[in-house]
Amino acid sequence: MPHKNGVFCANWGGMVAKMLTAVVGINWGDEGKGRMVDLLSENYDIICRYQGGNNAGHTVINDKGKFTLNLLPSGVLRESTVNVMGAGMVINIEHLCGEIATLSSKNVRLSPENLKISDKAFICLPYHVAQDIAEEERLGDKKYGSTRRGIAPAYGDKYMKKGVRIGDLRDFASLEEKIRHIAEWKKITIKDIDFLEIMEWLKNFGEIILPFVTDTTAYLTNSTLNSKKIMFEAQLGALRDIDYGIYPYTTSSQTLAAYAAIGAGIPGAKLDKTVGVMKAYSSCVGEGPFAVEMSGAEAEALREAGAEYGAATGRPRRVGGFDVVASRYGTQLQGADELALTKLDVLSYMEKIPVCVAYEVDGKVTESFPSGDALARAKPLYEYLDGFKCDISLCRNLDDLPSAAVKYIEFLEKAVGCPIKYVSVGAGREDYLIMNKE
Repeated sequence: MPHKNGVFCANWGGMVAKMLTAVVGINWGDEGKGRMVDLLSENYDIICRYQGGNNAGHTVINDKGKFTLNLLPSGVLRESTVNVMGAGMVINIEHLCGEIATLSSKNVRLSPENLKISDKAFICLPYHVAQDIAEEERLGDKKYGSTRRGIAPAYGDKYMKKGVRIGDLRDFASLEEKIRHIAEWKKITIKDIDFLEIMEWLKNFGEIILPFVTDTTAYLTNSTLNSKKIMFEAQLGALRDIDYGIYPYTTSSQTLAAYAAIGAGIPGAKLDKTVGVMKAYSSCVGEGPFAVEMSGAEAEALREAGAEYGAATGRPRRVGGFDVVASRYGTQLQGADELALTKLDVLSYMEKIPVCVAYEVDGKVTESFPSGDALARAKPLYEYLDGFKCDISLCRNLDDLPSAAVKYIEFLEKAVGCPIKYVSVGAGREDYLIMNKE
């Protein structure tokens, strides 16, 4: 094996070329990443979630039924894949146990052979949820739109070094001492924290997931050196990234492809391909600037046509026309090599399809995505493309699509500046077409 200065160094660029792919969101999340991971996972050995918690969901519809996955990688629905929950995640182990049980009831069996949880992943505890709810209530009309599932407080404690990791479940004597010290610190802000209840919660759910816990860095390193194909699955989209998104209306982790290998457990690895996922229109769950937002009957029609309700929360999503400015920015942030366009079929009812091609901010036209308060003042400038007004759900080749649909795809591709390879025309696993074959 190659070494550098006496230290093991994996030959990422040589023997494992073209093996590491990230599937990431281009916009605000809810783009259909789970659907694309489920589809593309057929060609991969390992699927890794690398950040986030149970604050968002991936909805997948296939021959086994309809599934909503909040924590587990979408590859769990294929028997041929191994699924990894990476070090960059914050994991509510009670929710995870419920998700595993739900899958089991639908005859999707998980074992230590096909599910591996990083011992370095952070545990999202019940008091994190309580803190999250309390803060959103305190903020009132100025709330960030949290899902109230404890994600921000969990990541906050992680970087404060005031928490526990999944691997700590292996030694309850040591864990008890850690929790005792943390509970004392937490009482500064949470008066009724109960040390015994926390320990009981950790024991009850920790015992269920312990068989799945492993050193994912060692596992993924060995897998890469053995030429296994690995896909990294993101949660949420580029515009929710903690550093580059619409701060503070973001998630609390890095949603970008550049973080994929780090969050999964192999920080020295280099991606070979990034597939960005974006909808044929815009949708957004939560608070924050959303320049293209529709309202009234127009919004309701699009929301109903696309079944736009949050997979994790059930909240009605905010909807609007396709946003070129935001999508171009998200594509650049993700370093996307190719794009998947989802839910094109939803637009079949429209006579004219609105596309935001620029913003007006303080009287000036811009095609660049602004940040901070300027984004909140951005007004969309639209072009309207002809609708295709027919059912396209059975289209499986480019030639099957009506010319107006093809022109719409080509317009978006040129405007965003990245090739669109996959186009979904329905909710099912096989309801898609490939624009260009390699």
